[in-house]
Amino acid sequence: MFKSRAVAMSDKLWNFKLLAGLFAAVMLVSACASETSGPVMAGNVVVSDPFEGTNRAIFSFNNAVDDVVIHPIAKGYNTFVPSPARTGVTNVLRNLRSPVNFANQILQGDIDGAGTVIVRAVVNSLLGIGGIFDLAGHEGIEYEVEDFGQTLATWGVGHGPYLVVPILGPSSTRDYLGYAVDSFADPLRWYLFNVDKEDVYYGKIGADYLTLRASLVDVLEDLERSSIDYYAATRSAYYQRREALVNDQDANAAPAINYDDY
Repeated sequence: MFKSRAVAMSDKLWNFKLLAGLFAAVMLVSACASETSGPVMAGNVVVSDPFEGTNRAIFSFNNAVDDVVIHPIAKGYNTFVPSPARTGVTNVLRNLRSPVNFANQILQGDIDGAGTVIVRAVVNSLLGIGGIFDLAGHEGIEYEVEDFGQTLATWGVGHGPYLVVPILGPSSTRDYLGYAVDSFADPLRWYLFNVDKEDVYYGKIGADYLTLRASLVDVLEDLERSSIDYYAATRSAYYQRREALVNDQDANAAPAINYDDY
């Protein structure tokens, strides 16, 4: 028992150090960015991409991994898993995210949005069999993702430099920090780690990533075929969609890349 507690404490300490290190790295990158190249435009959004050369190299690597590994797996998932089952998985994952969405709605001062999260979670958990069925959505209570990156944006924090991370893909430093905070603060994560079920949480992360990539595979391949500069097109789509989400606008009016649950 003592050993298991020590391991648990070690895991918590490691996760805290990881988050602190990420925060320090983001601050360092943001500081260095002021000494490099100027901003570019992505639609109507001003984008700081001072590390474009490195970003493009990583983007090419990610694209190669997508072609060889990620896209075949995503296409297999879409082909062999029936659509109702895929929808059920997505609904469950969204339902599990309710505490994070609720916290960010509160931090943004959106009380109505927080109330909607509670209603959706209660209805879908009790009547939708743990969230498998989105009964709230069928009644017009739509799902709205909120993350700490959006919260920082409502507090006036800018995107910071654009980054392309191996395997994970494109984002801004602000949004990557937001994703890290959401993951670290997720009550589900704390519960599973405290009952020595870390593997269940990592399985959820894997399911999140698979469903995201499965939803993106056709869109990304179409974008690559139709773009003169695939890197710039992806960057533009990402920023315009994030801008729509931050402003609580219809994200479907932005380019079709769906990073909502990323």
